This record gives sequence, structure tokens and C-alpha cells, in this order.
Amino acid sequence: MMILKSKKLVLRLILVTFAAVMILLFKAGPVVAQTKKYKIPIFSVNTQEKLVSLTFNAAWDAADTETILDILEKHGIKASFFLCGSWVEKYPEILKKIYAAGHDIGNHGDTHAHVASISLEANKNEITGLHKKVKHIIGIDMELYRGPYGEYNNTVVTAAESLGYTMIQWDVDSLDWMNRGEQDIINRVLHNKKLKNGSIILFHTDGKYTASVLEQIINGMDGKGYKCVPVSELIYKNDYYIDVEGRQHRNPVQ
Repeated sequence: MMILKSKKLVLRLILVTFAAVMILLFKAGPVVAQTKKYKIPIFSVNTQEKLVSLTFNAAWDAADTETILDILEKHGIKASFFLCGSWVEKYPEILKKIYAAGHDIGNHGDTHAHVASISLEANKNEITGLHKKVKHIIGIDMELYRGPYGEYNNTVVTAAESLGYTMIQWDVDSLDWMNRGEQDIINRVLHNKKLKNGSIILFHTDGKYTASVLEQIINGMDGKGYKCVPVSELIYKNDYYIDVEGRQHRNPVQ
């Protein structure tokens, strides 16, 4: 009999406690989940125009860079070159040629570090270190940044933005650095399902087949009706947002 009374008492206590908690929650109002906002670089641009950008990372070698520049000049194309510190130190004259030809000069970090694993201050140092070197050589303030190895996170993007940079990725990757041959690059670029208006295409200046296949890529783009423009002309400078896939859009008209 005592056991039964004890069970009833425990049950009453549970019910009273539950009722009290519900009253408190009701008075407090709805519980709103807190979500972290992830910052995303620009991978591509939403545009009705058939525009794409050819971009070249330069971190190690410059053997084919002047050939690439000659091909771009032959076709009247301006591209975007993302350079790192050691490359700029080794090849200042080629940097001058890239700039004189009217191409974008982008920041690819001073030491080609794994930027996703370093602090905000260290990220800023990576960007400003190269910024100073380039400004000393050609006198410009760069505005486009691409993290080494394609790395980014909130810290990396925040560092770039705080220094007046727009962070640029890509949505079409030639994987030319893997040196699998010209046809592999053609397949990965011209026959890529992601290739569309506003695509940003990644190459490297030191890929074994990059220079030799570039003219075929340019002709293929022309055949598809695309015009190649530098990233600085492709992206929106203000009044935009970036969706979860990294595609940049103009803000809707209010």
C-alpha cells in the first residue's frame, strides 16, 4: 500500500514539474535556433550575358607564362592572374608584362600557406605581404584574392574583406596541374556540365599542357558563343549577394 502511494506521489511531482516548465516556456516565447553564417567566396556570377573568365594561378614556375600571354594577346583576351610571393620575387619582369598587357593581377598569398588552418592575423599578413611586393613593383593596389590550395573559411574570407579584397574561387577546374594531357583539359573545361554564363575557369601557368591547349580552349569557348573577360569585369562590385553555391547575384530591385 505504501509503495502504491509513493508511486502516485512521484507521478504527481513529475506532472507538476512538467506543467511548470511548460508555463515558463510559454511566457518566454518561442525558442529561436541560432545558426552560424558561413562566408563564401565568389565561384561564379549569375549573368544573362555569355561571359566567362580565364584565371591562372602562378605559384612555382613561369616557363610557359610568356607563351600564355602571347596566345591571349593573339585572341584579344584579357585574363586574371593570381600570383604568390615567391613567384613575384623570382619573376618581377614577367609580372610587369602581365600588367602591361591589361590582365588582372590577383593576390594568391605571400607564402602559399594553408590559410584555412592559420589565424585571422596570419591570414592578413599573407595578403598584405604580397600586396606590398606587387605595389612596389608595378604600383597598384590589388583587389582580388584567391587562397592557396583553394582553401577558405570564415576567417580567410573575413581577412580578405577587411583588407578591401574580394575573394575569388572557380566553378570549372581544368586540373591542368595533374598533367594528364591536352584532351583531359579540354574535356574538363569545354565539356564540363558546370560551364555556363558567368563561369570562372581555373588554370595554372606551370601546367605541362596548359599553354599548348590554351588556343583550343579559347576557340572552343568562341564556338560555344562565350566571350572571355577578366574577373574584374565579370563580377558585380556592389549591391550583390552570394548564394550557398558561391554564385554571385545582383540584389533584387526593391
